[in-house]
Amino acid sequence: MLVALAVEGLAGWPDRLHARIGHPVVWIGAVIAALEARWNRPGFTDRTRLILGGVTVAATLAATVLPAMALAALLPGGWIGALLTGLLAAPLVAGRSLHDHVARVARPLAEGNLAAARHAVSMIVGRDPERLDGAGIARAALESLAENASDGVVAPVFWGAILGLPGIAGYKAINTLDSMIGHRSDRYLHFGRIAARLDDAANLVPARLTGLLFCVAAGRPRAAWRTMLRDAGSHRSPNAGWPEAAMAGGLAIRLSGPRTYGERISAEPWLNAAAPDPEAADMTRGLRLYIRSLAVLAGLLAVVALAA
Repeated sequence: MLVALAVEGLAGWPDRLHARIGHPVVWIGAVIAALEARWNRPGFTDRTRLILGGVTVAATLAATVLPAMALAALLPGGWIGALLTGLLAAPLVAGRSLHDHVARVARPLAEGNLAAARHAVSMIVGRDPERLDGAGIARAALESLAENASDGVVAPVFWGAILGLPGIAGYKAINTLDSMIGHRSDRYLHFGRIAARLDDAANLVPARLTGLLFCVAAGRPRAAWRTMLRDAGSHRSPNAGWPEAAMAGGLAIRLSGPRTYGERISAEPWLNAAAPDPEAADMTRGLRLYIRSLAVLAGLLAVVALAA
């Protein structure tokens, strides 16, 4: 997993390769979309949708974990096997791509170009960008950075470190299932329920670990720690509140709060409510905190690797 972090951080997933063969997560998404189109029919009962949603989860996991197990069985042992495993796992870690997506919001926001910043933030969040002012754009981007640091980096590395290539592949399947069908809309309330619950379970430890990494890497570790313990439980998600609250405390800003999705207003509580709204400069500070947190994660992996 240390190799995977390094390879993805240095090279990412090249655009030419993406144009030619796509991306492993896109392949997983294609499997999920095909199964959902076949089994999530409007005429089915809620119970049938729940069962078929579970079958979709099982089929998607089989389609990802079994090939990963076969590849892992073919790899040699020792350092060569570790290097090859890291190369194969690298596309399933999103450290560099997450940084780049958030940086694309930070640059135009710092320049005062709200139109470009709104467009960039619409690529990473689901809320209505046209209703966001500068502070709203910064909050949305930093919340995405904190939450996806867990979902996109720490969690896949965590499960990969424990279970190897099948572990990281299985986690990405679970996370992709949740992002595609784990919604509370009429269409997915029953069909995606098992996927959503499984994603909550898979992220239980990684989300808290991400919050801890933010606390360690923050310039204000005690404030980050206090804010995380106080506010994480008030978040709508059982997991996302931990890294988001830690980032809010570490940067001395407030995050979350009410937001608009289409015509629906979601009255979310504030994280670190007494602090000011973030500004463009806070996004740069947030990206630096994110990089330091990944450095701490890499150090932990190195210690474990050497001990093993």
